[in-house]
Amino acid sequence: MANSSADLEWFDVVDENDRVIGKETRGEVHRKKLLHRAIHVFVFNSSGQLYLQKRSATKDTAPNRWVSSCSGHVDSGEDYETAARRELGEELGIDGNSAELEEIRAVDAVRETGHEFVRLYQILRYDGAIIPDPAEVSDGIWKKPDEIEEWIARAPREFSLSFLYLWNLFRKE
Repeated sequence: MANSSADLEWFDVVDENDRVIGKETRGEVHRKKLLHRAIHVFVFNSSGQLYLQKRSATKDTAPNRWVSSCSGHVDSGEDYETAARRELGEELGIDGNSAELEEIRAVDAVRETGHEFVRLYQILRYDGAIIPDPAEVSDGIWKKPDEIEEWIARAPREFSLSFLYLWNLFRKE
């Protein structure tokens, strides 16, 4: 039997205080609902619009749903900021090393985040090219925060649970 990508990716397993207690494959972490780590990045342009991505149909969680500009798991041994910078490049073609990344908040692992401790980052003024990886992203759109609020009110099921949860926390900041 061939290895799937879920068997090749390793994540740190953490306790309820976000301390590393072991490591496991992506598949096992998700199957057992083990606590682990992820990042989300909200990328805003100079007009105040947020870039939203639509996850590809092949994703194992929230396929075809609208989500944060960029999101991903923190690999085993990696820190949150390094993961955020890596994911910006992998998903959106943004040079994460030169991105003006600002941490907004740390979010505890809850059901809505998929049992993930999340660090939420933002980039406030990015007007460069976005080149989505088609394996990760099927579509992308820039929207003003009020337009996102209206869209969520009209069609909440078009968004992932994690985005809805994080967006709500962000809007309360």
